[in-house]
Amino acid sequence: MKWFRKIYLNNFLFYVIMGIIVCFVTAQFIPSLYKACWLLLYITLGFIVVDFLLLFASNQRFTAHRKTPEKFSNGDENPVVIEMESGYSFPVSIKVIDEIPQQFQVRNFEIKRKVPAGTKDSFEYFLRPVERGEYYFGSLNVYVSSPLHLVCRRFIFDNGAMVPTYPSFIQLKKYDLMAFSNKLFQYGLKKIRRIGHTMEFEQIKDYVSGDDLRTINWKATAKKNQLMVNQFQDERSQNVYMVIDKGRVMKMPFNGLSLLDYAINSTLVLSNIILKKQDKAGMFTFSKKVENRVAAERRSSQMQRILETLYNVKTNFFESDFGRLYGDIKKNVNQRSLILLYTNFETVDSLKRQLPYLKGIAHNHLLVVVFFENSELDQLINGKVKNVQEVYDQVIAEKLAFEKRLIVNELKKYGIHSVLTKPENLTIESINKYLEIKARGIL
Repeated sequence: MKWFRKIYLNNFLFYVIMGIIVCFVTAQFIPSLYKACWLLLYITLGFIVVDFLLLFASNQRFTAHRKTPEKFSNGDENPVVIEMESGYSFPVSIKVIDEIPQQFQVRNFEIKRKVPAGTKDSFEYFLRPVERGEYYFGSLNVYVSSPLHLVCRRFIFDNGAMVPTYPSFIQLKKYDLMAFSNKLFQYGLKKIRRIGHTMEFEQIKDYVSGDDLRTINWKATAKKNQLMVNQFQDERSQNVYMVIDKGRVMKMPFNGLSLLDYAINSTLVLSNIILKKQDKAGMFTFSKKVENRVAAERRSSQMQRILETLYNVKTNFFESDFGRLYGDIKKNVNQRSLILLYTNFETVDSLKRQLPYLKGIAHNHLLVVVFFENSELDQLINGKVKNVQEVYDQVIAEKLAFEKRLIVNELKKYGIHSVLTKPENLTIESINKYLEIKARGIL
């Protein structure tokens, strides 16, 4: 009876049956139509038998396969390819119903196509995950109909595939090329003049015409009785840590992604650029405690370690403990480092509660606090008001937006750098800040 489960009736057949029923009802009032109704019924049954034989009684087959990426990129459009091959000797109409992972909450997914006789066909659709984790596909269901469109045959393929969703590696590839080309300037990055020297000693060499006289090593010159100069190279291998707050303030969603996931995607992209710039990239997260630690290093496997660590970062709804963060950094980060702290402050009062700990971190390290504009307020601020209630809403929205700018000024008073950005611009703004610090040589 397995073949019986493969039989499905098309909507067209139900329309034909409804027409026959109407014909029989009409025949009760016009008896001359009675024989025509029975003839129409027999013809329909004959076509059903022919359609059934076309789809089931031959050795002609239909195959399909779902090709998914090895892993999904969180927050990006990921292609899923369906490849099909028809073994039927006549053109068929198909309806594809793919059982996509439940995280997408899509209940009416179907794609209709026509496949010529004995040919291959393929198409793709796109999925945009907004959570990291494992995504399980169900069956790939293909319903094949002959040109009669009365009966269709169901084929089932690729049951039970799993695709993990990682932080946005698509953005990583995109910005990897931009960081070493002028294309970054198109995204708002500014050309910054290098001030002073950020140099470390490399070797002593013979003086040649054109060398900077300020680099003459007089002790070596006296020993060799000829001019010797110190040779320097740009300072490398500076430690850069991305610190991600995974407390409840980072659970706020924008365009489907939480602030935490925006921070994770930015950390992955920035880590890659840091390593390409010959610095050491590291990261850790904190909430009630500090965890998910990757020590700042510059080795070939560092990006994979960071990617796997970011994949497993889980948020919670606790109040983040900045005191514990300060103690952990003081204990474990001994060398002066650039620390980019991804968090969020809504009011100056919420900042002042944590300011003593931020000042403590900034005393030994170069601290950059990265927090977010509430882009949802833009519509309220820029919209036209129609009544008193909307006036109140607009004033409150403007006050909240102004508080964000006050936070920037408050941090600046204590020598703490900051990046205030919309969530969707977080990655490019973080890259901008890192390259600015490198260019100015202030680390």
